Amino acid sequence: MVYQLLFSPTGGTAAAADALLAGTVLDLTDQDRDFSAVTLTAEDVAFIAVPSYGGRVPLPAVERLGKVHGGGARAVLVCVYGNRAYEDTLAELSDVAEFAGFRVVAGVAALAEHSIARKYAAGRPDESDKAVLRDFQARIQAKLDAGDTTAPALPGNRPYKKRGVRSIVPRTAKRCIECGRCAAACPVGAIDAADPRRTDADLCIGCMRCVKLCPVEARTIDPDALAGLEARLAPLCTGRKENELFL
Repeated sequence: MVYQLLFSPTGGTAAAADALLAGTVLDLTDQDRDFSAVTLTAEDVAFIAVPSYGGRVPLPAVERLGKVHGGGARAVLVCVYGNRAYEDTLAELSDVAEFAGFRVVAGVAALAEHSIARKYAAGRPDESDKAVLRDFQARIQAKLDAGDTTAPALPGNRPYKKRGVRSIVPRTAKRCIECGRCAAACPVGAIDAADPRRTDADLCIGCMRCVKLCPVEARTIDPDALAGLEARLAPLCTGRKENELFL
């Protein structure tokens, strides 16, 4: 059985994972699921895909993946980033996957549109990316078919870089119709279901799912904060970075 264990609040990570290989999805953004009840076997293959948040695995993904019973399933790790850098994401994801009982056999660093500063890596993964990822999938499959379970050398540091603070919290405009879609879909329950205009800034991880899902575009980012972020990212996001495979 092939599984996709996905933490993809805005769809970019899922798009990259789908370009590699489709499978039965286990949604790591589901805050209500009991992940300790999820058990895989040594016959299974798991594509574990997460976005890189400041060079780290999002904390909710760490906590939820760590509860899964990997059962010796072979794992292909995928970290997705918005053309800045992914730093320690793959190293951390490997450690969490091994703790959960997976056997890591490959790693991929893939590009997708930046979830906040969407001008960076806009439109990615594009057709060129998808062709590269399909080639990666063929090479990964060849390793699996050969019964090769050697662990790849993945980039990253231990100890990991310090986890940053997600300072950009979406705000709610007056045009909010209080439909509650944002509250229902928030991966960390940061939006008050009784009053979806209210967001707990301490819980919010800045994933931008609420911005993506709002049917009336009432969830927005402060333009000054966005401009500041884009300016800070500009020297780091120049040029087109490419997808990488680690076997």
